[in-house]
Amino acid sequence: MVDLDAPEIRITGTTAVIEGQRIEGTTKSGKSRVVSLDKDTADALREHRKHQQEQRLCLGPTWKGTDDYVFTTGWGEPIYPTTVTSLVPNLIAALNNPKNGPKPKKPLPHARLHDLRHLHATTLLLAGVPVHVVAARLGHADPAITLRVYAHVINEQMASAADIFANAVKNSA
Repeated sequence: MVDLDAPEIRITGTTAVIEGQRIEGTTKSGKSRVVSLDKDTADALREHRKHQQEQRLCLGPTWKGTDDYVFTTGWGEPIYPTTVTSLVPNLIAALNNPKNGPKPKKPLPHARLHDLRHLHATTLLLAGVPVHVVAARLGHADPAITLRVYAHVINEQMASAADIFANAVKNSA
């Protein structure tokens, strides 16, 4: 569920495709979690919702959707997870090789959808967000899981912590 007034997302389950059928299930832990959104993301989702409502009005009774899903097909049905998974490399390729205009000076590397999750966690940890907060956003039941998966990031922070401490001591003398 997306609450754009809060703004936050409540993650209550998962979706998979098994033998061509869309299957909805619970999260690994069986618990829901809330992930806060920044203002720009909430604004982008509001704009998306507005566009979706316009599509709904144009299609009238042929619209097959409900308000349960943020991203749907053009006729309102929920999109398959494989659609989103295949979209990320396609978007990267389109950015790196635009039909019109120059190519970017620094093209984006190949990435999968799941890589964005790792990028999110790594960015938060390197920015100094506490491990327990990152763990909650990722849905890890225990911050120890986050510490194990992102040990390389924590080690980078530990190295910089030594420099921060040394500078603090030098500046206080």
